[in-house]
This record gives sequence, C-alpha cells and structure tokens, in this order.
Amino acid sequence: MSAGEDGVYFRMRFFFFFFLVVLCLLDSNISTSHGCFVEERTALMDIGSSLTRSNGTVPPSWGRGDGDDDCCLWERVKCSNITGRVSHLYFSNLYDSLEVLNAHGDSFWRFNTTVFSSFPELQFLDLSSIYPSSLNIDGLVGLKLPKLQHLNLSYNWLQESILADLGELVSLEVLDASSNAMSGVVPTAVLKNLTNLKELNLSANGFSGSLPGSLLELPHLDPSGSSLAGRTPINSSLEPVSLQVLNLNNNRMSGALPTERAFGYLRNLRELHLSSNNFTGNISTFLLSLPHIERLDLSGNTFEGPIPITPSSNLSLSLKGLRFSQNNLSGKLSFFWLRNLTKLEEINLSGNINLAVDVNIPGWAPPFQLKQLALSGCGLDKGIIAEPHFLRTQHHLQELDLSNNNLSGRMPNWLFTKEATLVNLNLGNNSLTGSLSPIWHPQTALQSIVISTNRITGKLPANFSAIFPSLSTLDLSDNNFHGEIPMSLCSIKHMKDLSLSNNNFSGKMPTCVFTDFLELWTLSASNNQLGGLVFGGMKKLSIGFAMHLQNNKFEGTLPRNLSGALVIMDLHDNSLSGELDTSFWNLSKLQVLDLSGNHITGSIPQKICSLASIEILDLSNNNLSGSIPRCASASLSSLNLYGNSLSGNISDDLFNTSNLMYLDMRHNKLTGNLNWLRHLDKIKTLSLGWNDFEGQITPNLCKLKCPRIIDFSHNKLSGSLPPCVGNISCESDTAAQNYSPLLLIYVIIEAYIIVHDPIDFTFATKGGQYTYGYNFFDLMSGIDLSGNMLSGEIPWELGNLSHIKSLNLSNNFFTGQIPASFANMSEIESLDLSHNELSGLIPWQLTKLSSLAVFSVAYNNLSGCIPNSGQFGTYGMDSYQGNSNLRSMSKGNICSPDSGAGDLPSEGRDSMADDPVLYAVSAASFVLAFWGTVAFLFFHPLGQRAILATGNLVFWCGH
Repeated sequence: MSAGEDGVYFRMRFFFFFFLVVLCLLDSNISTSHGCFVEERTALMDIGSSLTRSNGTVPPSWGRGDGDDDCCLWERVKCSNITGRVSHLYFSNLYDSLEVLNAHGDSFWRFNTTVFSSFPELQFLDLSSIYPSSLNIDGLVGLKLPKLQHLNLSYNWLQESILADLGELVSLEVLDASSNAMSGVVPTAVLKNLTNLKELNLSANGFSGSLPGSLLELPHLDPSGSSLAGRTPINSSLEPVSLQVLNLNNNRMSGALPTERAFGYLRNLRELHLSSNNFTGNISTFLLSLPHIERLDLSGNTFEGPIPITPSSNLSLSLKGLRFSQNNLSGKLSFFWLRNLTKLEEINLSGNINLAVDVNIPGWAPPFQLKQLALSGCGLDKGIIAEPHFLRTQHHLQELDLSNNNLSGRMPNWLFTKEATLVNLNLGNNSLTGSLSPIWHPQTALQSIVISTNRITGKLPANFSAIFPSLSTLDLSDNNFHGEIPMSLCSIKHMKDLSLSNNNFSGKMPTCVFTDFLELWTLSASNNQLGGLVFGGMKKLSIGFAMHLQNNKFEGTLPRNLSGALVIMDLHDNSLSGELDTSFWNLSKLQVLDLSGNHITGSIPQKICSLASIEILDLSNNNLSGSIPRCASASLSSLNLYGNSLSGNISDDLFNTSNLMYLDMRHNKLTGNLNWLRHLDKIKTLSLGWNDFEGQITPNLCKLKCPRIIDFSHNKLSGSLPPCVGNISCESDTAAQNYSPLLLIYVIIEAYIIVHDPIDFTFATKGGQYTYGYNFFDLMSGIDLSGNMLSGEIPWELGNLSHIKSLNLSNNFFTGQIPASFANMSEIESLDLSHNELSGLIPWQLTKLSSLAVFSVAYNNLSGCIPNSGQFGTYGMDSYQGNSNLRSMSKGNICSPDSGAGDLPSEGRDSMADDPVLYAVSAASFVLAFWGTVAFLFFHPLGQRAILATGNLVFWCGH
C-alpha cells in the first residue's frame, strides 16, 4: 500500500470513528422515550398536572401508557423532523373555563409561565383563549425562547403590560394579541425590540391616541377594533415602506385621507381596510391605482361625492375587492367601467342611497366572476331581477345581497341552478312576488336565505329539506306564505335561525320543530294562524336561545315539567289556559318570560321565584287571582301584572328585588299603603293605577332615583301631596363601567331583546294616545295622580320638574291657587288640573310653556281672565268649562264680561264621559305590553362563535 493510499485509508477510518462518537454523544442526550427529550416531556407533564390541579382536562394522549412516552406523538404537540425537539405547541382553548366554572363554581388555570423555556427549539406557541390563567397575573416574565417565531395570546383579557415581557423573543415574526383588554397608547418602545417582527395583530383592544407612524414599516399591521383617533399617519420618506396589509377598521379615526404625494410611501400596499371610522371627503383616485392594491375597504365612513371610476380610469389590474358600503356616495357607477378588472371577486356598495348603480348591460359578458356582490339600499337598476342580464353571467356567486331596493318581479328561482354556488342570499325588503316553487335542483351549498318583507306567497314545498339541506338561517318573515309548515323542515340538521313570523301559516306546528333542531338558536313564528297544543305537548325543548310564538292560536296548559336552555320565551296573545304550574321547570337560563294576553287562571305560583335568571316577567291580561308571591330576586328588572284580578295587601317585604326598573300592577284589586316604595331604588316606571291602595303618599316616593313614569291614578289615596315630589331629579350615572367577558354576554342578550321584543309603551298625552319605542325613557316622563282623594294645596315645588312631559292631578280635592312655578316645566306637553277645587287666577306665566299641547282646568273655582297668548291661543273653551267666574280676553286684551267659561254647561265632577280630551288623559293612562332592558346588535344566531365575535361588536359599537 503506497503512502498516498495509507493517508486516504487513515482519513476514512478517522471520519468513521468520529461519526460513531457523534452518534454516541447524541444518543446520550436522547431519553429512552423514543425521540422525546426528557426535559420537554417533563415540562409537558408539569403543564398537565397544573391542568388537573385547576380542574381542567388533560389531553387523553398525554403520558397515559407505555406506548405514549414519545411526547412528539401527543395531541397539541409537534416536533421538528430534524432535531426531534418540540417546535409547535397548540394550547388554544386547552383550559375550558366555562366548563370548569359550571362544574366547580370557579375557574382559574394556575401554572408556571416559565415552563415554556424548557422548549429551546420552540417556534410556534398558541396560548389563545385560556382565560383566566396565570398569564393574567404573572405575564410572561423571564420567558426565553430564542427561536420562537409565532406567538398567539388572543382572547385572554390581558393587559398591555404583558407586551413588556416579550423583549427577549428576538426571533418573533408574528404576534397576535387581539381580543384582549389592552388600553392606552400603542407601546411602540416595547415593540421596537422585536426587530424581526413582520405581522402584528392588536385588534379588538382598547388602544387610544393616534396610530404611531413607526408601525407602518411592518409588512402586516392590524390595530382594528380599538379607539385610535386622529388622521392617517404620514411618512415623510419618499421611499415606499414594506407595509402590505393595513387594517384600521372600527376605530375613531377621522378627517380626509392624505393626498397622493403624502400617501406615496404606501405604494406596496396589497390591502387597505379603513371601514367603520369617521373619515370624510372624497375618495382619492390614486387609491384605486396603487400598483399592488388587491382589496380596498372604505365602508362605514362619511365619504361623499362620486366613486372615482370612469370609462377612462387607470385602475390597478390587481384589484380583487371593492367595499364602499355605508357612506354618502353619489353619482353613477357602471359595472362596464370595471371591464379590465379580470381578478375582481367582490363588490359591496350597500347603503349609498344616492349612488346610481348600472348593472345590466345587454350583450356584455364581464371578464370577472364575482364571489360576493352586495348592493343593498342603493340606487340599483330596478330590473336586475326582472331582466337579469348581469346576474346570469356570474356563475361563482357565493354571497348575493340585493335587499332594501324595492325591486319588483317574481322570486328569482332561476338562481337555484344545478351548478349554483350560492352560500348566502339576501333579497329582503323588496316587492318581489311569486313563490318558492318550482325549484328543481338541490342547493347543497346554500346556508342562508333571507327573503323577508316581500309579497311572496304560496305554500312551502313539501320536500323543503331536500331542496335546501344545508340551511342554517331561513328568514321568510313578513310575506304572504300560507298553508301548513312542512314536516320535512325538521330534517335540516344545522338550522340555527328560523323566522316564519308575520305570514298566514296555519294548522299545527310540527312537534319536531320544538325538539329535533339540536342546533336551533332562535325560532320566530309570531303573528300567524298556528294552533294546536302548545309545544305540541312536548316538555323538553331543544331551542337554545329564543322562541317567539306570540299572536297565534296555541292552546292548552304549559307543561309543569318544562325543560331546556331557553333564554327568551314569548307566548303572548295566544289561547293558553289552565293554571300556571312551574313546580318542576328546569329553565335555569330563562331571562324573559312573556305569557301576557292569554286565559291563564289560578294564582301566581310561588315556584316562579325559583327562576333564578329571570329578568323580564310579563303575566298581564290574564285571569290570575289571589295574592302576589314574595320573591327575593336579584335579577328581576321588569314585572308586568296589568289587567288581572290579583288581590291582597302589598307589604314592605313583597318586592325584595334590588334591580327592579319596571313595575306595572294596574287594573287589579290590590290594597294597602305605599310605604314599600322605599325598596325600589332603581325603579323607572311605577304604574299602580286602578287598584284600591289607600293612605297618604309618603316622602318615601321622593327617595326614588329618577322614576320616569309614576301612575297612582284611580286609587283611594288621600291627604296632601309631599312637596319633596318636586325635587325628584334624574342625575346621570357617571360611574365607569367595569367591563368583563361576562358583560359581553349580557350585552348580546339585551341587544337581542331590543331588536326582537321592542317596547310598545302607550301613554295618554297631548289629547291622544302615543306609542313610544324601547327608548321611551328618553322620550316620555309623567306623573298621573288622578282619580284619588288628595287634598290641600298643590306644592309649588312641582314646578321644579323641568323634565316632566305630562302631569295629571285631575279628579281630586286640591284647593288653593295654581302655582305660577309650573312655568318652569319647560318640557311639559299635557297638564290636567280639572275636577278639583282650585281658585284664583290662571297664572299668566304659563303662557311661556311653548310645548304645552293639552291644558285643562275645567270644573274648578277659577276666576279672572283666560290668557290668550302663546299656546293658550290654541285651546278650546272645553279646557275651562265649569268655572263660572272665568272670562275670556277680548281683542283689546280686556276681559269680556259677556263670554265666560261659566256660560258653558256644568255637569259637575262626574262629567268626564262627555269630555273627550279629559277622558283620553284620565282613562287611557299607560299600557305597556312588554318591556326589555337596553343594549346590540347581534351577532346572532351562532352560539359561542357569536359570543366571541361580540368582543369585536362591543368595541365597534362606539365607533
């Protein structure tokens, strides 16, 4: 063997030996757990132990047997194929706090946050939706993960201080801190240390102040859903920054957009989202010409003028999406002007009523295929359905919204072709006719149909579920459908929102509707001719949130062992009968129960107090008798017992409820005094008229905090009126809201009540009956003490009630003069002092009351001249009749002895039936069918997804 060959041989043996040594060294550092490093497996087991201690659930595959020692094979864990070390941890929703809370009464995942430092090769860490946990207390102090590239901390209610703990994550490229409780200015100093950061998501937080311009150098920036204000930041550099995606949706930014020169540094933008802000001015042409722009969202602002697209526009050929909805745009836009945009997928121009949109161009075949088209509430070509030239060219449509356009023509069943890709269809609030048949091809992709508020008629197809097997939302309300509801409807397994209200459906509701829809969130079938046994005789209901069956012909008695997850149950104005027995009801989530306008008999059951979550209870206009049960309820805010035959003495401890805001017990046979009023700290509407209450009105009434409606009319109250009634004021509550995740759920429920159960509050004022909506607290306030035996002088302090709009003191025994201080009731609309024993002059100061539409002092002992200036020049003599010493004013402002109010017929105290104005003011009083507490818009009808999405909704509401 030559020397050269010896050298080669020696080198080969050396490298072979070296390779064996390296293998041995590597093997010495690998545990016997078949590829899983000891320290990483130990760390995961520590995390599992912390879950167990916190009553959480450990993933089943974590160390449960000899074959499960390799943690790289465990759920939520991924290892590198090269190093064998843990590289990805997917811990989103690992701790189910709601499940733990329901099972154990409290929930908190306590763990050592530095445990993640045991994974030196970790690149991806998802800690989203594990609230509440140690993250909320300890943050991520001391966390050392030099190779971490992606960190998700969303949906944890974290404070902004946690961002200070991220400085040592030098390799971090993507940070998602969305949907938390961060506030203040955006902490740019902290983020400056993350030199490799490419994508930052701070959406759905509470950041305020202006948007730091330094953040615009990130490729992807999303601080949407916060409270950022000011103008869009401007970069003085002429060189374009690397920003490609900028999402500023749902903030408070304002002003006009920067000029083309000032905005030139954003030439690399692919997506610009500025919706739901307060931007003004015109839309700049250059935005549509940015060389790389794909999606432009300017919706929900106050932009005005035309969309800067003309036949000669130099539009970016990259454009895929245009969203200009909910602005004040005007002028004209022809889709033919978009003829060069071959990549266009989405157009949303909804909510621009002055924008003329020309869609139908006969013979033109667009080069683009839209996936989303929304033209709701704009100046749309009315023939888009009757002569659908354009729509017939679009074969890939998934979302089509042509609602609120007063479109005519027949229901476009031609949309339901064999090749149709529609997922969501909204044709609501038009003037469409026709029916839902024939439809020849199943629409397996279609999930939502909204055709409400049209003139569509006919019966529903018997094979409805075969045609639309995948529906989750079906809204047929406010049409002319008739016939029975087909049984096949129940075969649609993923139905979540079913609305059949305001049609002419008849017959029995299929029993399966109440029991077989396992995902049904809301059922609305009100205002039809449906009948049969209530709930079809079923006792266990599958509906998950709300059921509206009011104004039908359902009959029978409510089951005594009713169960389900309902939050809202509305059965008012049906034909229910029998006694109400809630002894075995299992409706722990029920917050709204409306059984008004039925024929329910017997007494109110004591067990109704066991409905621990009840907020609104309406049993009005039934045949209930007996006494009112004593309930201690912290949740009850509205109780309506109007129009029954309830009796008994109301004592001090009857209403032991701290949150009662609305109480209506009118038209019953209740007795006792009013000393118990002092317990109603938060009452806004207090209606006790047409009962047998007696005794004096005590100063306890004056301790109530801002009652808007007080009706004690037609009782047996006596004595004088406490002067302190004039000091009742409405001081606004400026205490800061303590927001929490549970508040989001409360907002959802209250917003839903407002939308689906609006208040109809009827109040007799200004000579007639007026109906107010859910905001009647802002529109109406009044006091009605008529038809009692009150005496003495009217306290001048009543003039301090500057917010009051109606005051009725008629049919009592008040004496003395009309207080001149009544001139301070600057918002008064109706003032009735008739049928008393008042004397003296009508104060001339009352002529300053410019809003006073109805005024009556008939049947008193007044004297002197009747004022004729201001509103007093509009009242007829029936406002003054029965006062023999009153005289009208002549043209020369001199009292005329020949024409006095005493010359009119004087029928006496019992002449109300002949006085239509007084009859309206005295007898109509207040009628409230259903009251719901205030809140939004909802995201319904999806369960947990809807509640999570409301995190964004709540932040948007203020913008």
